[in-house]
Amino acid sequence: MDIQNLWSLQCMMFLLVAAGVVLKRKGILKEEGKTILTDAVLYFFLPCNIINSFRMEFDPSILQKFAVVLGISLLVQAVSYVLSKCLYNQKPLAVKRVMQYCTIVSNSGFLGLPIAAGIYGAEGMMYASIFIIPMRVMMWSAGIACFTESPDMKSVIKKVAVHPCIIAVYIGLGLLLFQAPLAAGYESLTGMGGVLGSVAAVLVTALDKAVTSAGGCTTALTMVLIGMMMAEVEPSGMLDKDAWFMTALRLVILPGLVFFGCRLAGVDSFLTGICVLITGMPAGSTSAILAAKYGCEYTLATKCIVVSTLLSMLSIPLWAMAL
Repeated sequence: MDIQNLWSLQCMMFLLVAAGVVLKRKGILKEEGKTILTDAVLYFFLPCNIINSFRMEFDPSILQKFAVVLGISLLVQAVSYVLSKCLYNQKPLAVKRVMQYCTIVSNSGFLGLPIAAGIYGAEGMMYASIFIIPMRVMMWSAGIACFTESPDMKSVIKKVAVHPCIIAVYIGLGLLLFQAPLAAGYESLTGMGGVLGSVAAVLVTALDKAVTSAGGCTTALTMVLIGMMMAEVEPSGMLDKDAWFMTALRLVILPGLVFFGCRLAGVDSFLTGICVLITGMPAGSTSAILAAKYGCEYTLATKCIVVSTLLSMLSIPLWAMAL
């Protein structure tokens, strides 16, 4: 277990956030630039990253473990969803939506996967990728629904179904489920020969690299955006009780429930470790982006992200050592 690598990953995130703070306070990035970057992340870079998150290799011999991890993840999402519906009904609507989203969605995509790889290697990365699939779906279904207002359920479903990030989930699921046929199709393109086959192979390769490259920009752009939002928050604002409650929920309560639940169910310690660590990620970075996009309390979302991410520098190594 490389704890130093964990701290390095966390520090990298904070350096990117700090860059956003400096760029905003120096006036290099204007207020309108935040809106442009938000739209670029939501409608292009993040969908590419979602597609990339579904691109993983399956080994038939470990499908049973995949099912265990998926089952635990589905239970975690179910509990998170119920909590989001029960805990914040007394809050103002703009605050309630942020708290609900932060309860449903963690930063498991941005932080969880590299942390799983750093602690458990390639195998851990594979299982972590499986674990975050239900969260990805919830993120862009129930999560988006936290911020949208529609007169009836039909309109809500319609809005969610055509969101660019949900469309990316469709594409990602297609790549996940039909990975072998797609690979075979690519091989057939390269074996066609002639100009048509060469052009088709080049285009497929270029598209693959473009999506991968664009998706790889998501973390940096998101952290810079968070930094821009953080530049508008006074240090005293970090003492917000809602942000601290969310931090306790995300970093202690939810992973604690997973830990004891897995132990009681006799789940393999390796899988337990991955599920606990990924569950115990800080509030999702997209919460502030979406809150700003839909006119909610994005300053509260930023506080939740900052406080939970700051304290996750302690909680993640502690959970890793406990497991």
